[in-house]
Amino acid sequence: MDRGMKVTVLGMGTMGSAIAANLCRAGFTTTVWDRTPARTAPLEALGASVAARPDDAVANAHIVITMLSDANAVLSVLDQQKTLDAFSPDAVWLQMGTIGLRGTDRLIALTAARRPDVAFVDAPVAGSRQPAEKGELLILASGPPRLEDALQPVLDTIGRRTIWLGEAGRGTRLKLVLNSWLAFLMEGLAETMTLADELGIAHDELLDALEAGPLAAPAAIAKLHKIDAHDYEHEFALAWALKDVDLALASAANPSPALAAIAEQWRRAVAEGYGPLDVSAARLALGRRDGRTRIA
Repeated sequence: MDRGMKVTVLGMGTMGSAIAANLCRAGFTTTVWDRTPARTAPLEALGASVAARPDDAVANAHIVITMLSDANAVLSVLDQQKTLDAFSPDAVWLQMGTIGLRGTDRLIALTAARRPDVAFVDAPVAGSRQPAEKGELLILASGPPRLEDALQPVLDTIGRRTIWLGEAGRGTRLKLVLNSWLAFLMEGLAETMTLADELGIAHDELLDALEAGPLAAPAAIAKLHKIDAHDYEHEFALAWALKDVDLALASAANPSPALAAIAEQWRRAVAEGYGPLDVSAARLALGRRDGRTRIA
């Protein structure tokens, strides 16, 4: 496979549209589809072909990337709408959305039963809007080892690094672990900043102390600056972060009590209207809403 291969992207949300745009700019023959046709217009301007139906989109594609909201959405498009049946023989299905372990296992079984000639690669991505737009995602790939070299040109266009993890499903497992780490980091930052405010510690003092020692996590520091700027435009929406935490909890035989507590706190935050904001809006949900929030 090379840049002459045909790639289809199903799902033009924040991540899917960024992936498709990078493929177009890199010279891949790219076809896109979304339930909301207006989302495909910017990709058409970059040279992508726009399909009216998902089965039309996948016809003749060497690689089909799905970046849809959840497992039910993927099953609706690929199974119920019979899109999987329209795949070309020996095509590769690159499933890149975060849909949880149960959803991934269902897709593996579906592919084996209905299209054993199609190679299923479980490859969720770690990263938010800006890394996606820059082609700097971390790709957690798992699937047939014979495809590693063949898929690399596409994966290198999408991400800064690909980690291959073995059989399909292991990529999702690692993604759930990373999402749990992110949840602890973001809620920990929110609660730490709340405590600093209550104790009269200025945020620049907190930042100086963090950067002077071994505790500074780059992602948390970036979110600290975002919170200080009262900028909650979403890079990774709180509602989507909650979805991923729930997927992690559902996948564990012994769910983490702390992670479950974060899920309940974020569920309240989403119910209060913070869901469309960045995950850093977990800080707002803890109080001291000063009216200076900027979301656009």
